[in-house]
Amino acid sequence: QVQLVESGGGLVQAGGSLRLSCAASGRTFSVMGWFRQAPGKEREFVAAVKWSGGGLYYSDSVYSDSVKNRFTISRDNAKNTGYLQMNSMLPEDTAVYYCAARGLGIFTTASQYSTWGQGTQVTVSS
Repeated sequence: QVQLVESGGGLVQAGGSLRLSCAASGRTFSVMGWFRQAPGKEREFVAAVKWSGGGLYYSDSVYSDSVKNRFTISRDNAKNTGYLQMNSMLPEDTAVYYCAARGLGIFTTASQYSTWGQGTQVTVSS
């Protein structure tokens, strides 16, 4: 079984940046995704990256249109940690952010991911 622990959330002003981390342990997996859920809304896909190869690895990633060119997903296999760098943040980015893991194939729906972290709150003030 995979265990995931997020960190790095907090309060930031609009236009600012935050970096979320997701530390993984346990069994191996193939894809790490980030999702977010705002109050009263469904959990939505943010980004996902293939978990393969060595070192810091940015390719084979997918982003939602709402965060493309502002957020960057990456992973460091040596540290077994995934990251979500969030720049040019907007108030609508406010949500609880979750990392998730799954087997082969990048999917953008939450139901396709079998393992979830506990979530970390991100609040962007205007």
